[in-house]
Amino acid sequence: MNRIGISLVSVLLAIVIAASTLFVVDQRQFAVVYALGEIKEVISEPGLKFKLPAPLQNVVFLDRRVQTLDSPESRPIFTAEKKSLVIDWLVKWRITEPRQFIRNNGVDIRNAENRLSPIVQAALNEEVTKRTVGAVLSTEREKVMQGVIQRLADDAKAFGIEIVDVRIKRVDFSANITDSVYRRMESERKRVANELRSTGGAEGEKIRADADRQREIIVAEAYRDAQKIKGEGDAKASALYAEAFGRDPQFAQFYRSLEAYRATFRTKGDVMVLDPSSDFFKAMRGSNAGGASAPRK
Repeated sequence: MNRIGISLVSVLLAIVIAASTLFVVDQRQFAVVYALGEIKEVISEPGLKFKLPAPLQNVVFLDRRVQTLDSPESRPIFTAEKKSLVIDWLVKWRITEPRQFIRNNGVDIRNAENRLSPIVQAALNEEVTKRTVGAVLSTEREKVMQGVIQRLADDAKAFGIEIVDVRIKRVDFSANITDSVYRRMESERKRVANELRSTGGAEGEKIRADADRQREIIVAEAYRDAQKIKGEGDAKASALYAEAFGRDPQFAQFYRSLEAYRATFRTKGDVMVLDPSSDFFKAMRGSNAGGASAPRK
């Protein structure tokens, strides 16, 4: 029983010693070994490593991957034209010299970012103030970013880091300039809209006038053609009537009498009534007035 207990204690003691002396270095990290508060070794190769137990030696890990630093706040920058621009940027960086990094910033990456932000902003200011708004926005935007990288190179070495890339995310005017630009654009759009409306109104009036003119022409030509056709029809009907009457005068006289008789009556509902205004009654009244005999004595 004593042997088993001794064995268990030995195993536990070995585990404790191994945990305090062995550590694993990940491929995404630097391992910095401290000996009594002084940097003794920087390990960059991944794998299982050995150190003395604490407090003789301690290990601190630093992330060796590419880090991203965003602009903490948007500050206006004046261009060569004295125009105020608000620029948002980001910086890609990574640790290349762990010893130098720890001496200048400690082991906390946030300390390095807090010190790096004003340096990047100052370098960006120097590049923007030499250029116009159009150059910053389009033609020389890439040159601005490359200039910032070059200006940060010496400072990055002092920090123990490497600047991988600098990018401008957004370029905009300050609030007061943005409002004035918006109002100017709005007035310009209104002017164009009013111009288009007036042009459309003039074209509409021209189209309506042309349509009215064409309508009048079409109606006049249609009326002319209708009158022509009507005249030709009346002429042909008169010729036919004359030819028919010439062939048989007695039948023509009978037909005229029949037409006069039929014109004497007018239909009122289903009842035929005499029409006092007909030619038949007019002729009868005329004959009675002219042929009345004198009264007998």
